[in-house]
Amino acid sequence: MATLREVSSVTVGGKGSALSSASVYAIANGLAQVRVDSSVLDKLSPTHPLSSTSLDISNSNPRYLTLEEARASLVVLLNKLVLTQTGIRPVLPNFISETLNREFAPETLDFSSVSGFLDSFLRLNGTNLEETGVTDGELVVLKNSSYYLDGICALLDCSSSALSTTAEAVAALSCEGLKADVSMVLNFLDSGDGFSIKDEIAVASDMKVLLVGSNLVRSKLVGSSNDSESISEIPKVHGSFREVVRLIHSRTRVELNSSVKIGKAGSGFSVGSGKPLVTTFSPLATSLLLLGESSFRRAELLASYQNVDIRSRVLEMFEMCCPNVDSLRDGFRLALQAVSEVNYLSFLHEIYNLVGRVREILAWEGALAILSLDSFELEEKTPEVTAVPSRVEAGKGNANAEKKSQKKKKVALGKGTAVIRQLIKDRLKKEGGDLVESLAVLNDWIRDLSLFFNPKDPELDAFLKKMKEIVESNEARRLPKLPKGTRDFAKEQMAIREKAFKIIEEVFKMHGAMALDTPVFEMRETLMGKYGEDSKLIYDLADQGGELCSLRYDLTVPFARFVAMNGITSFKRYQIAKVYRRDNPSKGRYREFYQCDFDIAGQYEAMGPDFEVVKVLTELLDKLNIGDYEIKLNHRKLLDGMLEICGVPAEKFRTICSSIDKLDKQSFEQIKKEMVEEKGLTVETADRIGTIVKKRGPPLEILSELKQEGSQFLENNGSVLALKDLEILFKALDKSKCIHRVVFDLSLARGLDYYTGVIFEAVFKGTTQVGSIAAGGRYDNLIGMFGTKQIPAVGVSLGIERVFNIMEQLEKDGSQSVRATETQILVSILGDDLSQAAELVGELWSANMKAEYLVNKRVMKHIDRAKESRIPWMVIVGEREQSEGVVRIKDIEANKEEVVPRDRVVEELQRRLNSTSL
Repeated sequence: MATLREVSSVTVGGKGSALSSASVYAIANGLAQVRVDSSVLDKLSPTHPLSSTSLDISNSNPRYLTLEEARASLVVLLNKLVLTQTGIRPVLPNFISETLNREFAPETLDFSSVSGFLDSFLRLNGTNLEETGVTDGELVVLKNSSYYLDGICALLDCSSSALSTTAEAVAALSCEGLKADVSMVLNFLDSGDGFSIKDEIAVASDMKVLLVGSNLVRSKLVGSSNDSESISEIPKVHGSFREVVRLIHSRTRVELNSSVKIGKAGSGFSVGSGKPLVTTFSPLATSLLLLGESSFRRAELLASYQNVDIRSRVLEMFEMCCPNVDSLRDGFRLALQAVSEVNYLSFLHEIYNLVGRVREILAWEGALAILSLDSFELEEKTPEVTAVPSRVEAGKGNANAEKKSQKKKKVALGKGTAVIRQLIKDRLKKEGGDLVESLAVLNDWIRDLSLFFNPKDPELDAFLKKMKEIVESNEARRLPKLPKGTRDFAKEQMAIREKAFKIIEEVFKMHGAMALDTPVFEMRETLMGKYGEDSKLIYDLADQGGELCSLRYDLTVPFARFVAMNGITSFKRYQIAKVYRRDNPSKGRYREFYQCDFDIAGQYEAMGPDFEVVKVLTELLDKLNIGDYEIKLNHRKLLDGMLEICGVPAEKFRTICSSIDKLDKQSFEQIKKEMVEEKGLTVETADRIGTIVKKRGPPLEILSELKQEGSQFLENNGSVLALKDLEILFKALDKSKCIHRVVFDLSLARGLDYYTGVIFEAVFKGTTQVGSIAAGGRYDNLIGMFGTKQIPAVGVSLGIERVFNIMEQLEKDGSQSVRATETQILVSILGDDLSQAAELVGELWSANMKAEYLVNKRVMKHIDRAKESRIPWMVIVGEREQSEGVVRIKDIEANKEEVVPRDRVVEELQRRLNSTSL
């Protein structure tokens, strides 16, 4: 929204132009002139037939508006006329622009009816209705556009936008004036759980920016204080106000710039209407009430927080002169009463009055905050009187202690609030000083701040711009900060990552998998409904060109979409790429992370792909050499059979599975409480589930137990099929000598909705606590969701970020060693001849050797570089070597050197590197 001082001249109409609330406010308050674009006037018809319709059309409006409201109404009417064009002559737009560019008394215009308005308006412009007449098009605009309501809406929009920013600036000053605990304010910053309210986060973030560097506020909870509620409610109250202001701004912009459609019979309709405006602006009345009450409470606290010498007088002045909460509630009631009486103009008028009352309370809060901060500075400058020490205490140590005790901590305001305070004090032309003197001018301060906080004041623009500049400069976060749940990878971590990816790719390719890449975002409809309760963790993107997209949650659903789109019936693929989850970050749990997926889609022998996928997982984890792990395995049909046996209704299978899946993190008692109290199971059913899900152990042993005669699982068709599948799978895993890595665990549920068969999850058993490191299963119905064919598939996904954490810890512990670079040779030129280094290192690069160079006169610089980067070989060339046509080749680990001819250096290094690799 343009600021008022930027709109000293407003052109209505013209290509691409749009009327803003700031423009309406500026013209309404005589801060800007208005003109109609000449190209628009040319399009209007000067000879359109006059209306024969009766003008006895009543609007049930008050006869007169205030001057500001009348001028705002005329601006909107002017815009409606030039936008509508059909049946509009230039005469009315010209009269309106001329009227707005001169002074007139508000009582000269009668808004009570169309005829009353036309008659009074034309007389104001030296003509009358008989001479000028009115067309059907002009009449329809006057009757249907609600221009008088839209004008006041524009005033409210502009005023409330300014009030929102001003209120936050004053609230920040109050936090310091009260030496408040702002920990509860900062707690509103995004927790990462996906359920935070955007505007509350924004207010808390801006408050943090304004208060950064302040030693007056506390950012950690220290006991309890009477200011806790009035401070902790700032994000909620101000965030709600921001949200409402944004809503009314959007609505007002539409209302101001909508034309009136003219029908064939001269009838018409417009977007503008009183009822929608009430729906939009009623929340503004509520938010103003809450904002005013919150500001009043802080102002009252500030009054009682003043220096003891003036406290009682300040409180007395505050109680007598500051608009109280009752006056706000009276204004709110009047607005609601106007709605019940269907008097929409009066409704908006009362809200506008409410804005004025809140502005005055903010002036009190701001003035008292400044007074409080002035008193802190005065106390700082006042020397502290200390008792004379006794002779016993008169030693040197006590003298130093006394000096130390006399030192006071200098008052430091926040980087943002210091600027705000100075801007306000510059306006007040007051530099602090004696408190009694300040009290004498307190009334002047409040009166001046009430004017200053009004959008009519020319100095408010500079204040609002400075506020925006402070917040956007983001002093509190000027030091770069990573978003929660993400991480950077430095050179050592990148080396570990590249090593891991190389191993993983080799294993995937060894099994004949082909690489695939898919977009980082998908159509939202592609992802939704595939992840059960975890769907709430999908990152949605803003609407761009009518397509609703989301960041991919995993690589499996995009793979299924790709297979279906391309009509593929058989595909063994791998993909290593980033996925995104709007999760609550914790140790080993990220919002952005890599997944390494291996999937087999198509018709194969029974359990063949399932066996290969589990085998691939064991090979990956063995070759990554991270330590001990286990693969928990279950079958979705067995799980569903168990739930059916226990008496769980079929429609609750998936939600109960989500609860059971948490058993690795929570006790069964916690899960039982969730299943009973939140998901509606009986206690008996939950207990039966608890008895079965506790079964876990060696696969063949547990399988044998479940297949014993009399087992309930043998009476359930789904369970029987699952047990047959598992028998085939376990025998294959046994023969491939990896079944010792697998644990048959009936509590494993995997909350994702698309699993239909075998499900598994790899868990690291070492000291580094990272949780699940890989998971997967069979999903026979997922691909069919995107096409006409059901293509069975099974896959595994390795959560590589958690594997990285384990490998990094092993590196720190010395269990594994990874170099940040693969550099084999350091070319060391002892001097300053770059060309010599370029020649030699160029020969090594041409021979496909991994080499770096360093040009420096100090020998130890070269040796330190080689040791730090763990480069095994050095080629050293100094003045002596250059003159003799030789180089020295140094083995860093063995600490041995050998002189070789310069022309044989490449050949010699190749020989040494080849022998080392052997």
